[in-house]
Amino acid sequence: MGTHRRAYQVVLTVMAVVGSMFVLPGQGAAEPVDYTALGDSYASGVGTRAYYDDSGDCYRSPHAYPVRVAAEVGAALTFAACSGSRVADVRNKQLGSVGGDTEYVTVQVGGNDIGFVSVLTACARPWPYTCWDEIDEANRKIRDVLPDRLDALYADIVTRAPQAQVVAVGYPRLFNGEQCNAGARISPGEQRELNKSADRLARAIESSARARGIEYVDVRKEFTGHAVCDDVEWVNGLSYPILESYHPNRRGQRVGYTPVVTEQIAEPVPVSPAR
Repeated sequence: MGTHRRAYQVVLTVMAVVGSMFVLPGQGAAEPVDYTALGDSYASGVGTRAYYDDSGDCYRSPHAYPVRVAAEVGAALTFAACSGSRVADVRNKQLGSVGGDTEYVTVQVGGNDIGFVSVLTACARPWPYTCWDEIDEANRKIRDVLPDRLDALYADIVTRAPQAQVVAVGYPRLFNGEQCNAGARISPGEQRELNKSADRLARAIESSARARGIEYVDVRKEFTGHAVCDDVEWVNGLSYPILESYHPNRRGQRVGYTPVVTEQIAEPVPVSPAR
């Protein structure tokens, strides 16, 4: 009996090994979905002070929300976002990572097109300098320049990845009206106007996205109470190196962005293109 039992066990083992070589449809571990993250420094993770060695001047961070969202939804991430990018840069340098097999796309861009870095630089100058002209010019670009650029980009994404779920991601308001950074004198009045510009930018991105049937993630509510000078900042104030300034820190990426983007991807809201 011992010999027969051992022989039987050998047969079972061989059958198990052979059986593991064949997977019926619907069985086995699911392949991760393909997710591509496009955009500028807010999407690449500038402000978190830690970057992949091979990302160079793109400053892609392991703490950026695309990395965290990919982990949350079990996706294979193509991290194309790059610091300093404008809409044209996304179209010319990043869109090659989007294709027919792409299932998720997030895109966050527009701040550099309206010159927000130069506006903030002007606003941070010492008294008696002001930045009203620079704010007015940024608002003009939001109104007259950015919508057409975004529309062309969103059209390209939808054409390249017609089956993908595409999510346009917005920007927070940066200020709470206080002056707490000794090296950056941005007056309460200028801060209010900069926040209004952020609202205009949000409306422009949302309108262009919805016109192409693309979902929009608005993070202004999440960041309220966590602006520059708040007790718990999710956005850096004036920082060293200067690159880190006025960008979400690690908590901003982790708590401000990741949950709402993940929720939008996990439970998408259908959007009909505007007629």
